[in-house]
Amino acid sequence: MISMHHRTDFCITFAVVASFALAACHSSDAEIATERANDVVPKDAAMRCPIAGAESVDNLIQKGEKHFAHLWKVTQNVENAAEGYWSESGDRLTMQAMPDGTACDRIFVTDNARSSADRTALTQISNGMGVTTCSYFVRNDTQLLYASTHAFMTDCPQRPDMSHGYVWAVHPEYDIYVHDLGTGKEKALTTEWGYDAEATVSPLGDRMVFTSSRSGDLELWTCDLDGKHPTQVTNEIGYDGGAYYSHDGKWLVFRSSAWTPGKETAEQAEYTELFKRWLVRPTHMEIMMCRPDGSERRRVTNLGEANFAPYFFPGDKRIIFASNSHDKALQGRNFDLFAVDVDGKNVEQITNYEQFDSFPMFSPDGHWLAFASNRGGRKPHETNMFVAQWKD
Repeated sequence: MISMHHRTDFCITFAVVASFALAACHSSDAEIATERANDVVPKDAAMRCPIAGAESVDNLIQKGEKHFAHLWKVTQNVENAAEGYWSESGDRLTMQAMPDGTACDRIFVTDNARSSADRTALTQISNGMGVTTCSYFVRNDTQLLYASTHAFMTDCPQRPDMSHGYVWAVHPEYDIYVHDLGTGKEKALTTEWGYDAEATVSPLGDRMVFTSSRSGDLELWTCDLDGKHPTQVTNEIGYDGGAYYSHDGKWLVFRSSAWTPGKETAEQAEYTELFKRWLVRPTHMEIMMCRPDGSERRRVTNLGEANFAPYFFPGDKRIIFASNSHDKALQGRNFDLFAVDVDGKNVEQITNYEQFDSFPMFSPDGHWLAFASNRGGRKPHETNMFVAQWKD
């Protein structure tokens, strides 16, 4: 999860959006709208979107985005809406976002019932204290996992010092909570000092995977859904995070720090020094896979730059993810969605918007793709949640 989740998600916070977003708006939005003006959009297109109240925005589909049959905008009047994850029933999304007037992310869920409202209704789940990230439905959509710093702070944390380059803060105050959507009660699943966040759940319903600093580095761990029996998965120096299970529960896909050949010692030393200050530099990460016990670890991408937010396609033969590896002109600020086979072959660019597209997740039935994008914002850098009807 971000969280580049981290951000969080890289289950990176969503500071990545603010930093990597392109300063200039995409000049082709109006052109694309004109070019698609004669397209036939079924009158009931919006009714087919599984998220209640989403706005039909087929005019925001860019040239070459051949896998998007239709497109809907889910959020309004928020900023940094990101990491939208589907409910098990496929009719709701949970996400982090900053409502107008707030300074850091809160956790929301969408309505699961249609109404006469013109816009999607969002219900805030987190309590408004501290900063939050990486929410995920669990236990037949009756509960929600998310990470928060509210046990240690009431206000938003200070932004990291960027005087030495772009970095993320991995707040040691983060703990993972489970929130009951029926009663509103919640409890902490992690309580020890250090970074615990980016939790996602196995489709088998027995374990969750999360990122933790408890071993002295940012590694993947798994545990029972009640937080018991934690088991370390990865153990290599660098940031391993933002993991998701395959649909059959047999694999994990995640982002991982990558080192420049011949410069490993210096880059790892810099990483270690930054991490002592609870900071990471996420500008060179690749997509990795391993078994849930950490075995058979292998590198999927070798693209350079920042590759993150991976998720398995239905069938678990391909992976969708975000990357700026193709951006040679805009200094790495343009992120698009890409797909790749699990063996690293057949890389395909999915989106073509010249700002930020990231955090993709397929719905349980594989017919819909939720993702975050700067397209269609009220102002530059605004990030909203979108749902695309997927076509092969």
